[in-house]
Amino acid sequence: MKKYEIAAMSRQELVESIRELEDRLADLKFYKAIEPPQNPMVFRNSRRDIAKMKTRLCQLEMQEGDKA
Repeated sequence: MKKYEIAAMSRQELVESIRELEDRLADLKFYKAIEPPQNPMVFRNSRRDIAKMKTRLCQLEMQEGDKA
C-alpha cells in the first residue's frame, strides 16, 4: 500500500485495515506451518503495511492532541 493511499484513509478505516491485515498475517503464519508459501515476501509487505498504518494513526492522534 502506498503512502498517499494510507494518508487518504480516515481514522476508522485505518483501524479496520490494521485489524484485517493482522488477521491475514496470523492466517498466513498458520498456513506457513502446514505448507511453505508461494511468495514469502507477503509476510514482509504485510508487516510493513501494518507499521505504516500504525504510524499514520499515531500521527493523527498527535495532531488531535495538539488541537486540544
